[in-house]
Amino acid sequence: MGRRGENQILPDGFFWHNEPDNFSFDGSLTIQTNPKTDYWQKTHYGFTRNDGHSLLKEVVGDFAFSSQFKFSPNNLYDQCGIIIVADDENWAKVSIEYENSQISRLGSVVTNLGFSDWATTDISSQINSMHYRVSRRGDDFLFENSCDGENWLQVRIFHMHSVGKSICAGVYACSPSDGSFECRISNMQFYDNSWQKEI
Repeated sequence: MGRRGENQILPDGFFWHNEPDNFSFDGSLTIQTNPKTDYWQKTHYGFTRNDGHSLLKEVVGDFAFSSQFKFSPNNLYDQCGIIIVADDENWAKVSIEYENSQISRLGSVVTNLGFSDWATTDISSQINSMHYRVSRRGDDFLFENSCDGENWLQVRIFHMHSVGKSICAGVYACSPSDGSFECRISNMQFYDNSWQKEI
């Protein structure tokens, strides 16, 4: 596992926001999260956090992006998934957040104009692999998840109130508690949006 500054080669066009101390890329990305890292804005808890690790690429117009995640969480709210970022106060993420050895939370956070929400459903903590996909149509977005990368389930449709023609999209991982965990991210793909507008 490479340490920060050791000339790790990244996928073409991708860049770090809050590079982790330990990561490697060999066609797949392995991240060892730093402790006390998170993405959240104000709502309910009152604090603002923008220090999670994300590997991003700027993309213009409508698109779809998907990736597969394998993970071994250890601590409350350990998480990894897909993230889209307009700026620090306008972004969204989808992931499984670890709760305990029995139950975790499959869900999403959408942050508009500096305020985050959190929508979840219970999922077994025995699940340690998941595919996620985000699709954009104008200022509207679709989050989906899949256990096999072929059969997709809707997680959420949402609107971003402050987003331009381009947005950064990619993968993220963080550990809001005192510990850390490792995740391996593969099949990071951008492609044409196939999310059709309802008539």
